Amino acid sequence: MKNTETSLDILVSGAGIAGPALAYWLRRKGFRPVVVERAPAPRPGGQTVDLRGAGRTVIERMGLLERVRELAVDQRGIALVDRRGRHTARLPTELFGGEGIVSDLEILRGDLADLLYEATADEVEYLFDDTLTALHQDADGVHAVFENAPPRRFDLVVGADGLHSTTRRLAFGPERDFVTPLDCHTAWFTARTALDLDGWFLMYNAPGGLVVSARPGRLPGEVKAAFAFRSGPLTHDRRDRAAQQRLLTERFAGRGWESDRLLAAMAEADDFHLDSMGQVRLDSHSRGRVALIGDAACCPTPLTGLGTSLALVGAYLLAHELAAAGGDHTTAYAAYQRQMRPYAAKAQQLPPGGVAGYAPTSAAVIRLRAASMRWMTRRPLRRLMEAQAAKASEVALPAYDAAPAPVPAPGPRTDADTGTGTGTAPVSVG
Repeated sequence: MKNTETSLDILVSGAGIAGPALAYWLRRKGFRPVVVERAPAPRPGGQTVDLRGAGRTVIERMGLLERVRELAVDQRGIALVDRRGRHTARLPTELFGGEGIVSDLEILRGDLADLLYEATADEVEYLFDDTLTALHQDADGVHAVFENAPPRRFDLVVGADGLHSTTRRLAFGPERDFVTPLDCHTAWFTARTALDLDGWFLMYNAPGGLVVSARPGRLPGEVKAAFAFRSGPLTHDRRDRAAQQRLLTERFAGRGWESDRLLAAMAEADDFHLDSMGQVRLDSHSRGRVALIGDAACCPTPLTGLGTSLALVGAYLLAHELAAAGGDHTTAYAAYQRQMRPYAAKAQQLPPGGVAGYAPTSAAVIRLRAASMRWMTRRPLRRLMEAQAAKASEVALPAYDAAPAPVPAPGPRTDADTGTGTGTAPVSVG
């Protein structure tokens, strides 16, 4: 086993939020991360993500907080609307110390991913347009097989590749063994339409468990829209965009508020994405030399607003524990899990009502949902909201080093470095 003086080669699967964040800290601890990503470039688009509690602390320790503030989306709060667009309940951003349903610091997922990529691209090797197809562990390392690049050997592998993690499937087993579906699906996209939001994140519920939402983007004329619906497993091809959009049109056409306008905008969106909601539950976040972070390890679902915090905190803890253990993955993985498990367990507790509260099936429950939101500023519901908001901070972040170690520029990777006879695999950086 190599130590940090010679540097461990660590493969990180996934270039969303958790992967680049982990690569950032690994480089500053003297390791040599390589990030593989199925997409041809950092994925654009996505809705806003919350930077709360310990997740915000990690961004601050990375020296990126001011840049995040510059890119933050300006939102007044969340408001429920009826089919004619009238507000039935509001929760302004400043409530609950800025840690309510809409936090006082939210950034588009694509903007945060770009920021983390830019912070690492000059010193981390990225393999875009590729993915893992096999992992073979032995006493000395992991032989990684890729779809496009030649096979390579690494000391450790970390899966940061989301709810449908390829790394988890290869090293732990099939998705059905670890993902608990919530029988709810959401489509996100950017709508170029003249929809007047007046700075609010607007959400509309229709009977049948349908949710239509629209919130301000960062750029003028940009609306971040979403359709959500309750359903069991879908049988369509996840890569068939046309089939997905037909499914949404069948469910949402003529259902009120701005459903039809947003359906028309959906057809023109270049960042459309439909996915199921589910929670990942594992007895252990590691198997041998392979570990998991972020949604791959403990997805809490978007309903909690804590997925980004779990990703950033997991990346911070894992990198620092590897350094503290001198590269001994057995010790580091155990320390990482001791800290992450209780934090993730709290983060996975859904807000009151869960999916049924988010996507009610009847008009009566929709009215009750609006009433409960109006009551959230009063006891006892206020205490429930304050407890939900406090979860983002319920983990102790060790200080570790007072300052990151200097990072040398990565030198050319030889055949001895990669453990293969094929030299350095194709790379896209900067």
